[in-house]
Amino acid sequence: MLASLVLAFVLMALIWQILLNSPRYFKLNMEHFSQIATDVLPASGVSKERQLVTLKRWGTWMDSDLSLYAPDGTLLNSTKSDAPARVPDNVKQGWFFGFPFSVIGHLSDQRWLLMQSNRVFFAPTLGQVLLALLVALALALGSYPIVRRLTKRLEHLQESVHALGQGALATRVAVEGDDEVAHLAMSFNQSAARIEALMAAQKSLLANASHELRSPLTRLRMAVELMQEQAAPAIRLELSRNINELDQLIEEILLSSRLEANMANPHTNEELDLTGLLAEECALTDALLTIQVQHGAAEGGALLQGDPKLLRRLLRNLLENAQRYGGTAAPEVLLLISPQQLQVDVCDRGAGIPLEQRERIFEAFYRVPGASESHGGVGLGLSLVRQIAQRHGGQVQCLAGEGGGSCFRVILPRAVRL
Repeated sequence: MLASLVLAFVLMALIWQILLNSPRYFKLNMEHFSQIATDVLPASGVSKERQLVTLKRWGTWMDSDLSLYAPDGTLLNSTKSDAPARVPDNVKQGWFFGFPFSVIGHLSDQRWLLMQSNRVFFAPTLGQVLLALLVALALALGSYPIVRRLTKRLEHLQESVHALGQGALATRVAVEGDDEVAHLAMSFNQSAARIEALMAAQKSLLANASHELRSPLTRLRMAVELMQEQAAPAIRLELSRNINELDQLIEEILLSSRLEANMANPHTNEELDLTGLLAEECALTDALLTIQVQHGAAEGGALLQGDPKLLRRLLRNLLENAQRYGGTAAPEVLLLISPQQLQVDVCDRGAGIPLEQRERIFEAFYRVPGASESHGGVGLGLSLVRQIAQRHGGQVQCLAGEGGGSCFRVILPRAVRL
């Protein structure tokens, strides 16, 4: 905007310069010019030497070359050696041609006077340049606070839009003034409030619905236990398995809702050793655990700050996923202890996951096309893994396993001991 203001000033100065020095200014005064020229120039009967002296004297005063022509257009005398031999055929009084600008006046005695100025009309003087610079500087200094205030508000609005896109639904913009930017800020705040309300209602509905399902599920479990002696063993086993899957689904939905709503209790964080948690979970799934310690990371072990229940759920989901899709081979787990972070790799020997699906599998309720429902699961396990990792300042990604299969890598920040 500042550049636009300066450009506008320069254009105004240029237009002013053109208008001030335009040949039209002289054309409007041609009658005066012709009358004065007739009075000061020698009459037609005067010698050429006297005519030339007069032309040179006035040409010096006017910083111009003067040429005098007879009524028939032939050259009589001139202060310029290469003056035109004749007046142009289409000349009219006050007509300009060439550069520098020239003017021809038709004198009262029918002679013609050609004046060719030696002055460059558009060449600004030093004073004009300094004046233009001072005005431009004053314009820049005067407009900078206004421009800066406007751009600063736009920057804040851009930052808020970015924050909202990153998931900070409580982001709002301060409304200042009553201009277009203020109206845009109000529209943003209204949209953000609407989005936040819709997301809160959705999460609340999901959490409440999941919670309300617990009561009928408990009654179903009790009914199955009461009829165990009457039903066939296969039926009892199938009912029990279905109820357990439904119970696990409800639990995962509740946990996901709490994590998305940032309802997980931060006071449950404590310093814990990831080695112990990982060893316990690996024992439950017969996974093969390998621990590696990088140079300079031996002191302190695999300590980190976190919620033990959530971290246990993260490890269990990864191990159960590897056990479910890895075939008969036991899951392979690597714990790499670095000076600044802890890395957990959970790998299987299954069919693997296509490259284009490795990011989508972390979406809630998403399952790889072609995955058999007999494996169980509804597509929430890996979504919870990512949510838990992010809550602890970490990240998770799916990689291709060496020799086939998939490998899920979790990176968590290591606790720093002072």
